[in-house]
Amino acid sequence: MKVPAAAIKEVRDRTEAGILECKDALLEAGGDIEKAIEILKCRGLAIAKKKTGRIANQGLIEAYVHHTRQVGALVEVNCETDFVARTDEFRQLAHDLAMQVAATAPQFITAEEIPAEAELDPQEACLLLQPFIKEPDKTVEGIVAETIAKVGENIKIRRFTRFELGC
Repeated sequence: MKVPAAAIKEVRDRTEAGILECKDALLEAGGDIEKAIEILKCRGLAIAKKKTGRIANQGLIEAYVHHTRQVGALVEVNCETDFVARTDEFRQLAHDLAMQVAATAPQFITAEEIPAEAELDPQEACLLLQPFIKEPDKTVEGIVAETIAKVGENIKIRRFTRFELGC
């Protein structure tokens, strides 16, 4: 089956995957663009899952201060190499995570960190389980997994803090 260049371009524009990955996914999906995008998402999650055990001790600290200057956040995001830490994708992720922390005030990174006696909604209290503020149909964990698939390295959110004037 010959895959039209326009279909490859559309899948690439929507997923930011490589050209050959897009072509392979379209071939596997029989030319169906939506199915190809779903295949690429599943592959990306599988790639992210494989990389979770790898050591991530490079990265950066990103700051975000809301335009009112009354709320801000600092986030440390780690990856495997300083090369990836300097990429636009990684920097954008770190910025988005800092903005997420400032906007939603999570208390923990993962649900495993919540004390057993605490009666908290994990989706509100845990950063990774929250709906992503820029794309509410995705979770923060999903956005991190997508970035892992794009950059090819493990990414960890190590810590964060949120500041609010008067609190």
